[in-house]
Amino acid sequence: MIEHLFWLGIAGALIALCFAFVQTRRVYKFPEGNEKMIEIASAIRTGAGAYLKRQYTTLTWFFGIMFAVLGVLAIFGLVNPFVPFAFVIGGFFTGLSGFIGMKVATRANSRTANAAKDGLNKGLRVAFSSGTVMGFTVAGLGLLDIAAWYLLLRFVFKVNPDDIAQVMICFGMGVASMAMFARVGGGIFTKAADVGADLVGKVEAGIPEDDPRNPAVIADNVGDNVGDVAGMGADLYESYTNAIVATFALGYSAGYGFAGLLLPVLMAVVGIITSIIGTFFVRTKEQATQQNLLQSLHIGTFIAGGLSAVAALPLTLFVANSVGGAMAHNAWGIFASILIGIVAGFIIGYFTEYYTSDHYKPTRELAESSETGTATLMIGGISLGMKSTAGPVLTIAFAVISCFLICDGMNDFYTGLYGIGIAAVGMLATLGITLACDAFGPVADNAGGIAEMAHLPEEVRKRTDALDALGNTTAATGKGFAIGSTAFTALALLVTYKNVAEEALKKAGKMDRLLADGTLDLNIISNPIVLIGLFLGATLAFMFGALTIRAVHRAAQNIVLEVRRQFKEIAGLMEGNATPDYAKCVDLCTRGAQKEMIIPSLLAIISPIATGLVFGPAGVIGLLTGVIVTGFALAVYMLTAGGAWDNAKKYIEGGKHGGKRSECHKAAVIGDTVGDPLKDTTGPSYNILITLAATVAIVFVGVTVAFSLM
Repeated sequence: MIEHLFWLGIAGALIALCFAFVQTRRVYKFPEGNEKMIEIASAIRTGAGAYLKRQYTTLTWFFGIMFAVLGVLAIFGLVNPFVPFAFVIGGFFTGLSGFIGMKVATRANSRTANAAKDGLNKGLRVAFSSGTVMGFTVAGLGLLDIAAWYLLLRFVFKVNPDDIAQVMICFGMGVASMAMFARVGGGIFTKAADVGADLVGKVEAGIPEDDPRNPAVIADNVGDNVGDVAGMGADLYESYTNAIVATFALGYSAGYGFAGLLLPVLMAVVGIITSIIGTFFVRTKEQATQQNLLQSLHIGTFIAGGLSAVAALPLTLFVANSVGGAMAHNAWGIFASILIGIVAGFIIGYFTEYYTSDHYKPTRELAESSETGTATLMIGGISLGMKSTAGPVLTIAFAVISCFLICDGMNDFYTGLYGIGIAAVGMLATLGITLACDAFGPVADNAGGIAEMAHLPEEVRKRTDALDALGNTTAATGKGFAIGSTAFTALALLVTYKNVAEEALKKAGKMDRLLADGTLDLNIISNPIVLIGLFLGATLAFMFGALTIRAVHRAAQNIVLEVRRQFKEIAGLMEGNATPDYAKCVDLCTRGAQKEMIIPSLLAIISPIATGLVFGPAGVIGLLTGVIVTGFALAVYMLTAGGAWDNAKKYIEGGKHGGKRSECHKAAVIGDTVGDPLKDTTGPSYNILITLAATVAIVFVGVTVAFSLM
């Protein structure tokens, strides 16, 4: 029976986790370096561990309260009884994936710096191996969580198949909640430290980046791990699992039954295997340029994507023909949708790379604009970021409509939507290697800091800087994959909410709120409630951005004042005869991040509930639509502008336009500082905002239908 093939999901997950374990052992076999390097790495590791301990303690209270709330709703029949457990377990695995990745990253940083003494390729292999641990841990735990939940619900608790998809959507709410706190909190920490260290250290004091005299330098390196590793891992875990779960729901709506659920799971298994194959092709030459480094990563990801595309055909035909009916009729359309998703991911990655890599014209022109001052550099970055939205938006628009039409959406709306959902799964199937290309960047950044603080030879810092610059581009590409897949997933969640809301209204006897055919009135022109929801959704995206950027602003101010105080009050610090109080800056960043992450995260949870209670399901659909469209465009703009400013700075530091300590460099540092919260805090959080708002709306639909004013 085809349903029993869900056990392959467990097998695929175990393959990913075993590979992650092997890569961990491989990283640990490399030597850490000299005593000074070990001491610095230990300080970074201690600070990162302390931050996560405090964050997870805070979130334990949040998840405990939410478990109680959902439990009460389950008692009154407003949510499925399994929802509270799915919520907590989803959050636990999300946090665990980020924790494991960060643990390995904080042990790979000094090893990468030490390996870079022997050559660029060796440094790349250590950092990339560390990144693969993050990538395959996320893919393995995500697939394990989904497959295990399905098998448990179906074969142990004998849950009605029609209810399984809804429970799994609620599991996605726990995943998105943990990802939101991890990404926002980690983003605030890392950018507060980064901004404070740069403004006072490089701009005011004129000392090099990662200079050991800078009191914020350890906090900056800790931030790379809690924000760009643990936070990013939780973020991509959310994108990966919710893409699969959303396709689950559409599979039932399309009438594909178990096969509609099985196909995305098997595609994820294929993606894990092909990603493992792709990792063996990532290597570079010793005198490689950044473009050579990019090509080495491209080879690995292209091989993984190509093999996944080839495997998708027999896999789709097997699953579809095993059940026959509508799915067999649309088998080729489903396969084409998977291909479209894979290709769309690479196209979005190309646009991100084009606008952020200093190998291409936009970033080089941005660096050139520093010749006329900071103001023109800032204006150029804003323009570049806005212009960069066109490519990804048009790519997503073309991909969505193509998948819908190819899967016969004009004749059967839900089969067309299933094509859109499976395209998101195709885009993220090779997450193992895609995330590995992203996660090695923070390790390389840490390695550069350790090289500077441990006074390693200049060529070592040059090699780690080359890897760090590459990491900035691949990080932007990885975030582009996340927000791109969210555009597909969000549409699936939006339709799921509409279906669930209609059923809830019928059960509640509120037929007067439905049209004659039993569906919600969503005509924007004739239904002002939907229009109000659209405005609220757009405003939510801007308010969320304002709150997260302000959080970095406030936390960074505290770091700036503390670094200035230490430079002024600690005798002999600037001369290198005294040791700064690194722990004070780490503690300030930790307390600031924990405090500031609460309001924007709760805003994403409360907004769909409050909108539903006032305006009902039609208002919520408007809200979700508004936040999807606005959040997607804002995310692309912020990710690209921030990445371009960062790489423009590194381009100048490489010797162009006067090099380090020139007036152009000072202008570029300011641009990089402004772009930091955009690319590492707010921009990558938008995809979580979109899915969290949608999953919260679905979970609480019973509450909004029962108590809404309209």
